[in-house]
Amino acid sequence: MTSAISQVSLSELPMDNWMANLPSALWDTPLCYMAIPGSHNAITYCLDKNDRSPVDLTQPDMLQKLDKYMKPIIRPFVYKWAIAQESCIREQLDCGVRYCDLRIAHRPNDSSNDLYFYHGVYTTMTVEKVLKEIREWLDVHPKEVVILSFSHFLDLNQELHTLLVSTIKSVFDSKLCPRMDRVTLRTLWSQGHQVIVSYEDNIANWHRELWLHIPYWWANKCKAEALIEEFERRKQNGRPGGFFVTGINLTEDLKYICSHPTESLKDVVMSTNPMLLSWVKQQKPGSNTDSLNIIAGDFVTESQFIPTVIALNENLLNRTIIPEP
Repeated sequence: MTSAISQVSLSELPMDNWMANLPSALWDTPLCYMAIPGSHNAITYCLDKNDRSPVDLTQPDMLQKLDKYMKPIIRPFVYKWAIAQESCIREQLDCGVRYCDLRIAHRPNDSSNDLYFYHGVYTTMTVEKVLKEIREWLDVHPKEVVILSFSHFLDLNQELHTLLVSTIKSVFDSKLCPRMDRVTLRTLWSQGHQVIVSYEDNIANWHRELWLHIPYWWANKCKAEALIEEFERRKQNGRPGGFFVTGINLTEDLKYICSHPTESLKDVVMSTNPMLLSWVKQQKPGSNTDSLNIIAGDFVTESQFIPTVIALNENLLNRTIIPEP
């Protein structure tokens, strides 16, 4: 099967099992040198649209005040710009996503220890429920590997961090890959590991199952041209040594949102996708200083973003793609 697949573009692989179907020539390539498609703000498909749910505490004071006194007017804007993915986590994984950007919060005035995701507002689904869904998906895709990045912690004290780490260990158990250098698919498969957890807190130093935070290149630009220019500048300075993420997600500020009342984040993403995907196609994975690794975006299941990123791994193969007759 591998020899047959090696003659066609990697973008044609079955997306739900693309790692399992990679040519054997890539099995010993460190994952930090491969092109891996990622989901920015992965769990924003289930934001709480109940008006009693507050906007998250990272939002500007002005927005929090407007939301408090003009909620019926403000909330529709918040949702339009806060939702970065419309597909649920299972659908994202089925479509080929192998890196998930997970932003974790404890809701204000919540007496429970439940944790949620957030972006603008909080999610309805708890962290534990989503992690269990990922575990169930992995059980039926035993050769797929996911990288879960826990970051942007909001209102988590040390006790909640300890509980979250305990939940991660309990849910994924032996599937968790401990920190190691230059991890490859062959190594992971031989040891039954399927989950790499990156954790943006010092508690990671005390748990070998937690990898230190994976750097995320965030351009903080609202125009595709400016984003590309920023990443080309960063590439000149050289890639990090291990895993790292290039986020092709555009960032709109409150001024832009207020001056474009009929637009949404999805409108912006879809209109800029052609230019950004054209740039992605020109990138190469590998160990060179200007190579990329994980590439993450918004609404990743809505375009050819995922197969485009996976196909970049053809650059790591010493072969010529044979066009179909």
